[in-house]
Amino acid sequence: ALPPQSENTYLCQIYNLTLLCTEDYIVEPQSVQFLVQHGFDFNKQYSQGIPYHKGNDKGNENQCQSVRTFFLELIRAKKPLVLHNGLIDLVFLYQCFYAHLPDSLGTFTADLSEMFPAGIYDTKYASEFETRFVASYLEYAYKKCKRENRKLKDSSGQHLTIEFCNYPANMSRYIDYSYCFLEEENHNVGGGNKVPICEKFSAYGWCPKGVKCPQSHNIDLIIDEDDKLWEKRKKRKHKWKRRKNTEERAKVSGQESSGKEMELAQNGEEGPPRKQSCYEPAAAMELAEITPNSEGRPLEDNSMDMELEDIPETEAACAAEKETPDPPSQGGTHRAGFDAFMTGYIMAYVWMLKKGKDTDTGAGPWLPDCHNKLYLSGKALPLQVVKSLFSKSSKAHNQKMKLAWSS
Repeated sequence: ALPPQSENTYLCQIYNLTLLCTEDYIVEPQSVQFLVQHGFDFNKQYSQGIPYHKGNDKGNENQCQSVRTFFLELIRAKKPLVLHNGLIDLVFLYQCFYAHLPDSLGTFTADLSEMFPAGIYDTKYASEFETRFVASYLEYAYKKCKRENRKLKDSSGQHLTIEFCNYPANMSRYIDYSYCFLEEENHNVGGGNKVPICEKFSAYGWCPKGVKCPQSHNIDLIIDEDDKLWEKRKKRKHKWKRRKNTEERAKVSGQESSGKEMELAQNGEEGPPRKQSCYEPAAAMELAEITPNSEGRPLEDNSMDMELEDIPETEAACAAEKETPDPPSQGGTHRAGFDAFMTGYIMAYVWMLKKGKDTDTGAGPWLPDCHNKLYLSGKALPLQVVKSLFSKSSKAHNQKMKLAWSS
């Protein structure tokens, strides 16, 4: 990937690799239906999919062109790795393109810390614990970042700029284009505010009724509603602070505060509404969002993404953050590459915000608050990707690292 032309300008290229496992695997109807609804071409996969096998290498695979060789090149690059809700992704990548999974979590995280020494970053963790968005599923976080970035641009503040390549005409059959509407242009799709918002989708980015849901899954309308609620909460908080000051002055003069004032003080609200703290369905695979980039930034700009066919049972159960259709009668645009772009955009936006507050950006990890922290569903703490003093790296990993650096 080319480096940014200016501090916050990125040249973006996205790659979709259609893969095909050479071993037997289970196909679940719900997963297949979901992928078909979002444009996945199973005919292309079975006729042209890049073959791969799971587990350890079979022979000297460093000498042949394969997905495993490509994955090894990503490790050799020593760049940060960016994912969204990425724990299952990392398990998949390790098992399918690297080696057999270790027996213990400690060994697994020890291996990962050596595979990606520049760090692993999870945009779901960043969206929930750093930017403190009301919700943290992928499309919500992306559109929220995009909306906030537009405000910065309109006010002539520091903002992100994304540029795309102009490809020659003879490459047109290899390239898919999708126009990402600005929120102002699609607010009224499917009836706009006349269609009530689906509360489950609003909270989780997933609804069991999918495209058949009669309520709105429009992310822009959901963000509108959340922003209005947040403004009300801020006003209420400001009013509570004024009453608290009045109460303190009243105490000094020997007066007692009213019961209503006490109730407001006890119920003072800090931080955004915790919509995302509700139970979320089992974590779905985010279709392997790997995003490579140059110059020691996370791999967000040149997004290599893999469209996976052997979806685990958890995705069949709920496809938690993948099913984001527009309001009734319209399906969403969900492809691995589009999701990778959204992931990279979120990370670039968070990096820009954090960098503005950090006076020592040149030392240590480029984004310390999110460095090697993977989001864990329903947990207040992330999974730390570190090598513990009590855990050793796996034998298979040590062999792979020798192979990676022998050449």
